[in-house]
Amino acid sequence: MAHKLDGKVALITGASSGIGEATALALAAEGAKVALAARRAERLQKLEKQITDGGGKALSLVTDIADEAQATEMVHKTNSNFGSVDILVNNAGVMLVGPVEGADTSDWQRMININLMGLMYATHAALPLMKAQGGGHIVNISSVAGRVAVPNYAVYNATKFGVGAFSEALRKEVYKDKIRVTVIEPGGVATELADQITNPEFKQLTDQFYESLTALESEDIAAAFTEGGRSAPSLMP
Repeated sequence: MAHKLDGKVALITGASSGIGEATALALAAEGAKVALAARRAERLQKLEKQITDGGGKALSLVTDIADEAQATEMVHKTNSNFGSVDILVNNAGVMLVGPVEGADTSDWQRMININLMGLMYATHAALPLMKAQGGGHIVNISSVAGRVAVPNYAVYNATKFGVGAFSEALRKEVYKDKIRVTVIEPGGVATELADQITNPEFKQLTDQFYESLTALESEDIAAAFTEGGRSAPSLMP
């Protein structure tokens, strides 16, 4: 039985949980070979086994996306093992919210390094490969926080606004090379994103916020790649 993404190779960052994990499963189910990148080796290996046990092809790549050398190696290992990088899903991110005054600025640096620099490092490494193979698709997972700035999210907002600006400028650079650039901007999604908040007060407030709404599930975001919606058809052959 033919699948929509047979013969395609997808590299997903932040694949050890949440949107990244759900996206990897969705793309593998459509026939893509999937490279799984994140820092948690045990989680990646479990996901790789789940995909391969189901008849798919997967590769675990333990990677700190904030390290440029590791991000570059991640892309090159995907290409050397699977023969191409057709789809790059820049999903890795952290949300370390709290007021600007009195903030631990190491949280700021961490968000900038992962949410923005890591995304740019991976893209930088993938572009020459995509151009040489005649095209590709870069999907950047942003947030509604990349559209609307709110108190206590200032630096997280800055990183996600940055993702939007980078993506739009990049799209204008590479569309003639048949490289598509898509930005997905979810609202509240039930993931582990809030678990890493270091400010106890805002960790509690964020948990209460998610409990108060009917949050999207990771699978809802992954479905944008393979089912309906304006962005989905562009992933398909």
